[in-house]
Amino acid sequence: MTATRWLGLATLTLLFATNALAQAPSALGRWTTIDDETKKPKSIVTIYEEGGKLYGKIEKLFREPTEEQNPLCDKCEGTLKNQPILGMVILRDLKKDGNEWSGGTILDPANGKTYKVKLAIEDGGKKLKVRGFIGIALIGRTQYWMRAE
Repeated sequence: MTATRWLGLATLTLLFATNALAQAPSALGRWTTIDDETKKPKSIVTIYEEGGKLYGKIEKLFREPTEEQNPLCDKCEGTLKNQPILGMVILRDLKKDGNEWSGGTILDPANGKTYKVKLAIEDGGKKLKVRGFIGIALIGRTQYWMRAE
């Protein structure tokens, strides 16, 4: 193989690799959470980056007309006790770890408990696998959030 051909092949490989990295799906954006029991949309969480870490804030709640439209986190502890769930930061301190984000926590406002969490993009960026757990990831629960339009 001539030097010119080798250089051309190397350049093409680099261009394709750079393009693939640029196209990698991101966890940033708006995600619709799904209720485990009813399978209906529960909320919209906006995931954003701050200081190189990911955070997620509840932007919207899907509530029945008979339910409290702006509920408080009565089961939360500390500074979050009795604070509005709407606008609450429930995902904190996630760092990129290969193809997923980990090392952070997720708050479940329904029970006021905080869990370790891992996030992974699936289905070409349309789904977010959210794995909350205590101790090790094998002991926990997985939810799938759908990218909000």
